[in-house]
Amino acid sequence: MTEVDIEKGRKNAIISYITLFGVIIAYYLNNEVENKSEFASFHIRQSLGLWLTFFALGYIIGSFDSWMITSGFYVFFAVLFIYGFTNALSKKHDPVPLIGEFYQKIFSNLGK
Repeated sequence: MTEVDIEKGRKNAIISYITLFGVIIAYYLNNEVENKSEFASFHIRQSLGLWLTFFALGYIIGSFDSWMITSGFYVFFAVLFIYGFTNALSKKHDPVPLIGEFYQKIFSNLGK
């Protein structure tokens, strides 16, 4: 990945971490031929995986009536989102811990 590609896709990478709608917006902005960036595609896949996992597990966690479980869930995902967001801000290409590589595999067709 070149510095030009990273700089070109940085805006879309940052947008992707801001809500699920941000992922959709960043995906469509990145699909324009002149704006195609592997850096942005990487972070879009990471962010999409985080948001989908957050909502799927959040539905299950919501059935528990324990503030400890729900607060632990929110802290866990807040740390993952902050990690991914700061990587996008600082132009790093590191996957999110624990599940980032999995997201890259299952969403490999996204952004190509």
